[in-house]
Amino acid sequence: MTTLGSIWPLFNLTLTTPRLELRPITDQDIPAAVAAARGGIHDAGRNPFSTPWTELPDEELGPNMARWYWRCRAECRPENWTLLLGIWHEGQFIGCQDVGASDFTALRTVTTGSWLKQSVQGRGLGKEMRAAVVLWAFNWLGAEAAESEAATWNSASLGVSRSLGYELNGTSRKAWGPKVETLQHVRVTPQTFKRPDWQLQVEGHEAAAKFLGVR
Repeated sequence: MTTLGSIWPLFNLTLTTPRLELRPITDQDIPAAVAAARGGIHDAGRNPFSTPWTELPDEELGPNMARWYWRCRAECRPENWTLLLGIWHEGQFIGCQDVGASDFTALRTVTTGSWLKQSVQGRGLGKEMRAAVVLWAFNWLGAEAAESEAATWNSASLGVSRSLGYELNGTSRKAWGPKVETLQHVRVTPQTFKRPDWQLQVEGHEAAAKFLGVR
């Protein structure tokens, strides 16, 4: 029987931690994702995203998020992919953790980014979901490095990186909405990664990895 998962195996991938379930966002999940984002992600005037999508009016936010999810799927191929994983906690959609790579076969490097609705921040969930994708990248995909970045004032994101063993990897300047921000780049390897004291459970990996061209 042909199913959506057999056509697009990424939809069958699930990462499970003690408190969270991470799985690719489907069209049926988009309303929950939009509702979570509308509930608030950051304080006014402190936008952690270089593209200020969270500041869009409600009537534009949903279509913009949907376009992004569809675009990432449409452009997903072994040479360049971004996997958008929804985060579920106690049955509720609470955020998104992305992991992606360009020329992974040669570079063995992934990049990550995320957002978490404000009402559940401060509980260590951001660290747990980042640890999940880094564990998957290192232990299942065979990555040799994971990289991330944040504005230098974003102490929460940089704190998560520090707690997981990321090391500073230079700075750069980037257009940030109408402003320019200095970004702190960070990098972690299997040798420097501070592994959590729990085990990651992964379902659907083999088909997903094959689809992404990872051997």
